[in-house]
Amino acid sequence: MPSSSSGSAQPAQRSTQKAPVCPVERECGACQHVGVPYAQQLASKDTRVAELFADVADASALRPILGMDEPYCYRNKVVSPYAPGRKLQGSANARAGKGRDARGGRDGKRAQKPRREILCGMYAAGSHRIVPTDGCLIENEEAKRIIRTVRDLMPRFGIEPYREDSGTGFLRHAVVRVGHTSGEILVTLVTNGRAFPASRAFCRELVRRCPRITSVVQNVNERQTNVILGEREQTLYGPGFILDKLCGLSFRISSQSFYQVNAVQTEVLYERAIDLAGFTGSETAIDAYCGTGTIGLVAAKRGARQVIGVDTVASAVRDARENAKHNGVENARFAVGDAGAFMRERAAAGDAVDVLLMDPPRAGSSEEFLAAAVTLAPRRIVYISCNPTTQVRDLAFLRQRGYAVRTVQPVDMFPHTDHIETIALVERVEGFFERSDR
Repeated sequence: MPSSSSGSAQPAQRSTQKAPVCPVERECGACQHVGVPYAQQLASKDTRVAELFADVADASALRPILGMDEPYCYRNKVVSPYAPGRKLQGSANARAGKGRDARGGRDGKRAQKPRREILCGMYAAGSHRIVPTDGCLIENEEAKRIIRTVRDLMPRFGIEPYREDSGTGFLRHAVVRVGHTSGEILVTLVTNGRAFPASRAFCRELVRRCPRITSVVQNVNERQTNVILGEREQTLYGPGFILDKLCGLSFRISSQSFYQVNAVQTEVLYERAIDLAGFTGSETAIDAYCGTGTIGLVAAKRGARQVIGVDTVASAVRDARENAKHNGVENARFAVGDAGAFMRERAAAGDAVDVLLMDPPRAGSSEEFLAAAVTLAPRRIVYISCNPTTQVRDLAFLRQRGYAVRTVQPVDMFPHTDHIETIALVERVEGFFERSDR
């Protein structure tokens, strides 16, 4: 996965049939197949999908996986922890450099160098041991450079990395988001405390070294937890968010926003899902698990007469409404609530829905949700899944209740990993509900 410490993969390597070499592939473990030629990876994933869906879909329903033309440096969100490493040799009183330290020390004063090096990179699989890397074959190169620059600036400003064992130190993580089409960059600094006296000087120097940065946000997380982000934050530089385009629509992305990390394949995923939905301009669609409204807004722009998005997370629904307003989409509305209850209410009121769009979490849908969907009886269900195993379980439930799986479309959202995203088009079997009522 990551490349050598001297930098990340070179473009010339990507165009060859031979897979680029990752020197810490075994140590990191995040990219299980980075050493396998990409065409072979795709073929293997097609085989896995065929095996998984054998009991719920005819072989004729399976489509070849949609891979990437350029399957490297695709992650537009890069996260790195910071932690103390090995002890440093030399004088502890050497000049740390000019600038204010984290407590506001004046330029030119001698500052204590950290007694240990500062580690950044990624956690080894299944652990909290940092694998230090300066480059990575799948992460955005500019984002990775910003991660390194933050690390390099920390001693100059007296910023101590976080210690998990004792809960001490200041900087826990940096999260860098890069707009795929806009090129805007948001840097979120996750700190173990709110007081950051050197923040202005630190941001000024960070932006000087990485001028593509458009926003810097401080997120405060003082809990001893594996969760990266805390609830409190403040903007240190810029507007505090970035804008990016997806499928022709503009979306506002903040530190807390859910946004797919592979924008290239997200467009492929959503375009294919909308194609399978078969909108003609007359359909009403429900976007369950709507989040910030991305696929629902694309559907509203691409042929649905009306889209109703539902999600239990109030902040996500607020973002969805803002995204609709920002894009001038008037045929989509968003509600806070349980999608299953919402569908049961519509069924009881006799309000028909033509298409159900659903993109649940890895655990899949609950039986209560699926039963509510069957009660509402949409003509088509477009089910996007980040976990085909739970999707197959849910499709078996729907098959027993009058639906047939017509198409299964895999998408390679995360090349070089085991991950597979799948879209299933499920259609109501005509006459089934009438026969079951007899």
